[in-house]
Amino acid sequence: MTSSPDSRRQFLALSALAGSGALASGCRSPRALAPSPLAAASDEFPELCDLRPTVAPIAASERAARRARLAHLLAEYSLDAYLCEGGPTMSYLAGVAWGRSERTFALLVLADGSHFWLCPAFEAEKARLSIAEQGDLGGEIVTWDEHEYAFAPLAAALRARGAERVAVDPQARAFVLDGLRAELKAPRVVLGREPLIALRGIKDAHELQLLRVASEGTQLAIAAVARRVRLGMTGGDVSRLMARAHAALGMQAPWCLALVGPAAAYPHGDNEDVALGRGEFLLVDTGASLHGYASDTTRTWCVEGTPAQAQQLAWQAVLDAQQRAFEAIQPGVECREIDRVARAALERAGYGQGYAKFTHRLGHGIGMEGHEDPYFDGGSRVLLRPGMTLSNEPGVYVYGEFGVRIEDIVACTAEGATHFGAWQRTWASPA
Repeated sequence: MTSSPDSRRQFLALSALAGSGALASGCRSPRALAPSPLAAASDEFPELCDLRPTVAPIAASERAARRARLAHLLAEYSLDAYLCEGGPTMSYLAGVAWGRSERTFALLVLADGSHFWLCPAFEAEKARLSIAEQGDLGGEIVTWDEHEYAFAPLAAALRARGAERVAVDPQARAFVLDGLRAELKAPRVVLGREPLIALRGIKDAHELQLLRVASEGTQLAIAAVARRVRLGMTGGDVSRLMARAHAALGMQAPWCLALVGPAAAYPHGDNEDVALGRGEFLLVDTGASLHGYASDTTRTWCVEGTPAQAQQLAWQAVLDAQQRAFEAIQPGVECREIDRVARAALERAGYGQGYAKFTHRLGHGIGMEGHEDPYFDGGSRVLLRPGMTLSNEPGVYVYGEFGVRIEDIVACTAEGATHFGAWQRTWASPA
């Protein structure tokens, strides 16, 4: 049986990724896995297959280990408890999703390894069901009635457990922080950014595998869409293709910023949905989620024709800055130094000092959230440690003319750094 050119390209792409990546044990060809319901529903991207079976989701036992690790971190930071509302940190620690409202629901993890929940009394049964769905989580549910508000019962529960110094998740809302400070006195309640970076900022082997497969998947989606992009398409057309390509891979919550020509001079886009012309750059910044872990990749390329020399030079300068930043990543180096290296490379290439043409930070942490601590920015004193994962995304932006950005996810290792997927090699292709 002969294969189509598209199938052959997908096989080669997957084989290249499998050489050093997480796909080595999974999706090696379009026929490696049985068709998923998503793939069966549409043949728009027949060369893409469902990636979900290639890597396991996070298990309840892993979340229990995370809570134990947080307990050790609290002791290291001379803290007694950590509070998080519904959101990424609660999901990270317990797998429980809970929407936020004016009524406080929270998870409290203590330095002795125990934990308990704070819940509005009338929602207690719902909370028990949500907690039970995640396995044997345990933990007392401390309730509060509408007339008494959350913070006196919470403070009483903490005192009963000998917890005096409490760290509050940085994403908790201000009224939660203020309410707890009013009950426990301000010096005893602090923002928990440092323990959070030490906890969620350093990924374990399973998390690194999830992030690698998610990034590789997004690169495959970009390549598949690139084969279908035609002159005259708008950024909106490309974004819709990207959403369907991510869906064919079994990835959730896809998003895409696709910018054509001068519109890409605005890093987060402007209000014009312009049509793609010959010799213009197309900038595609896109990602999705796989088993709760995010991808984020940017490619800038010329679909047809030859871009102006100024565009070619800018593209090469951005690629060079990205590589120099990657080479500078080492354990113990401050995050701000990596931003400085990339910025210096673009300055040497003639794109001005500081933020003249490279108008944003070099990158952001990535994990369960697309943007999370730590950050590659000029002010970050966070020391890189093995397991930290961040985006490496320098750019050059010339208003009224063009924008160039190339983004890949990198991970700090004991020896230096690695990256997920394949680097972009030329302005003529996103691959």
